[in-house]
Amino acid sequence: MPSHPSLIAMLERREPVLALGVRHARSPDIARYARASGHHCLWVDLEHSTMPVDIAGQICAAALDLGLVPLVRVPERDYGVIGRLLDAGALGIIAPRIETPEQAADLVAACRFPPLGHRSAIASLPQWGHARMPAAELQQAANAATVLQVLLESPRGIANAEAIARVPGVDMLAIGTNDLSAELGVPGDFRHSLVRAAHQEALAACARAGKPLAIGGIADPAYAAELMRQGAAPFVMTGIDSDILLAALNERARHGLEACQA
Repeated sequence: MPSHPSLIAMLERREPVLALGVRHARSPDIARYARASGHHCLWVDLEHSTMPVDIAGQICAAALDLGLVPLVRVPERDYGVIGRLLDAGALGIIAPRIETPEQAADLVAACRFPPLGHRSAIASLPQWGHARMPAAELQQAANAATVLQVLLESPRGIANAEAIARVPGVDMLAIGTNDLSAELGVPGDFRHSLVRAAHQEALAACARAGKPLAIGGIADPAYAAELMRQGAAPFVMTGIDSDILLAALNERARHGLEACQA
């Protein structure tokens, strides 16, 4: 099996991690495009798509074979779905709208084998080429390799950021600024003082807890760079495949019309 970069180690060394979101694609070819374009990570968005779990698993397995780190954003804290995705090849789970350490602890339980959690035992995993391994060895390796990223998307989540970050088994936090700004009553205004204050509060909380904090939903590269200089993790979400496709189609259509008018 190809080796996979440790996302958390890269972020702790302040090395950029390029992550491509998948919402539209239904073929493992999207993993090949991500690899060809220099991405380190591919995250499948089940929160905002109708993609079935089996397709998500196939994309994750292809990403594994290519040496990428496949993550899946799940729409709910469901033990069964989370377990099936990890069994299929996902190396991590992105959990939206976490507001309390208790919710974060529930996710840890779903993602980790005992004694860290309650993930159901399985004899082999694609992350290690389906090699038969002693149960204790396999479960220890899976616990160490699995990344749990929790999303803060509400004022309550921001207020509890440090307590959430200190939950054993939570690897990193992220802010979904689009949802957060809506919850704060200023949808889409990521430079609003309320949003900026929330960013700063979460950055300070995660620094105290010693956990990386990624901040997404920032359309302005200058502000994104400013946040990274202030300590935000260099976890760079380059885009969602559906948005990238639409942007490319708009550009091609514009070029076509310009050619007709020349």
